[in-house]
Amino acid sequence: MNSSAPLAERIRPETINELIGQEHLVGKGSILRTSVESGKIPSIILWGPPGTGKTTIANIIAKALDKIFFTLSAISAGVKDVRDAIAQAQKSGGAILFIDEIHRFNKGQQDALLGAVEKGIITLIGATTENPSFEVNSALLSRCQVYVLKSLTQENLIELLQHAIQKDEWLRTKKIELKETEALITISGGDARKILNLFELVIDTLSSEDNKKIVITNDQVVHIAQQRIALYDKGGEQHYDIISAFIKSMRGSDPNAAIYWLARMIEGGEDVKFIARRMVIFASEDIGNANPTALVLANATFDAVIKIGYPESRIILAQCATYLASSHKSNASYMAIEKALAVVAKEGDLAVPLHMRNAPTGLMKKLDYGKGYKYAHDYDKSFIEQEFLPDTIAGTLFYNPAQTPREEELRKFLKNRWKDKYGY
Repeated sequence: MNSSAPLAERIRPETINELIGQEHLVGKGSILRTSVESGKIPSIILWGPPGTGKTTIANIIAKALDKIFFTLSAISAGVKDVRDAIAQAQKSGGAILFIDEIHRFNKGQQDALLGAVEKGIITLIGATTENPSFEVNSALLSRCQVYVLKSLTQENLIELLQHAIQKDEWLRTKKIELKETEALITISGGDARKILNLFELVIDTLSSEDNKKIVITNDQVVHIAQQRIALYDKGGEQHYDIISAFIKSMRGSDPNAAIYWLARMIEGGEDVKFIARRMVIFASEDIGNANPTALVLANATFDAVIKIGYPESRIILAQCATYLASSHKSNASYMAIEKALAVVAKEGDLAVPLHMRNAPTGLMKKLDYGKGYKYAHDYDKSFIEQEFLPDTIAGTLFYNPAQTPREEELRKFLKNRWKDKYGY
């Protein structure tokens, strides 16, 4: 086969001009390019999806500035590793410290960086797939510029494959025709590293001794990926694939599958906050009013695992995951806000009906602000029918309770109050 180094490593860009995608950051006249060309780089946080070029940009910066370059992974590094890197940087008169997945550093580890960043002993480059506003200490974040990387477009990924065919020595020995690329792009999820490693696997599988032309089709890619999916992703970031499997298992009401994928994340050292945060979202998006207690438990889980940490937090995560998976499901509230947002986008800023407007001044009262509003508690069962929506969208149904025991009760309540108005 080809060289032992993966294709993504063999063709990794060494200069800004070689980088594919992220034109808003590295295009002519952009802030980051200007900083690199001037030789003055502040400490930065690179935030974006996997495989969009965070590590590559860090390497390009290090090479351009010709400084000592230290790399740490937040998965395995501790405070001691950070302090050792700072000590070496101090002896060398400054260095660049790249920390991959910096969102996985705890407060103590991030605090260890503060002084060195502030004094300029190190130029920090942090890479994260998570919103740094949530995951990076405010004190450290305030000392860094945050650059957002965008997902690579289909055109970017095709250009990347063509570039690989032209640049890589091993691929240049093959006769390759990229007849179809949709499967490569879809299976890799827009991740540059994944698409290159999958592409290499496909070429290796289809290669023959007689050096025939290799024509890449969607069917071939899907077949090879299904047979050898673990190989092209081995050692790669399955972060999003596994959390997706976890969420889908809970949504499908399978606590056994959910607990398996949870175990995979725990064993892989996944950030406990990442798992818990996704469960809080799931409790509202996929369970909602079918069981409001789910959101309460998920939120309590988020608070608890932050206090407890691994390994004991695995028990709390397991309790919440099995409860969520075993709960009645409803996405009615999620669908309601999506429909409402669509109407807002279509209709614009519709006027608030006069009877619902606040009237703190005499002039507003003269203009009939608040006139005709009926205070619900003044009526039987604290309800009196009146219109609360703008005239243009009066009677629009946004919230349609799901067919679960709890939401059927809500439906009956709303039907009793509104009769046939909303179709409950």
